[in-house]
Amino acid sequence: MKTSEIRSKSVEELEKQLTELKEELFHLRFQHAINQLDNPHKIADVKKDIARVMTILHEKNA
Repeated sequence: MKTSEIRSKSVEELEKQLTELKEELFHLRFQHAINQLDNPHKIADVKKDIARVMTILHEKNA
């Protein structure tokens, strides 16, 4: 996910995307715990996406 895509979204859309990303992270961690996750690097990618969304949300709210 690119930063320019995130910046073009509204605050409501960003909050919705943040909840979706957190749910995805939960499911990925669960799959990793039971050894069903094919690509464990996906967890790091989702964490970085969450950080990007949170950063831009803080910028827009400030």
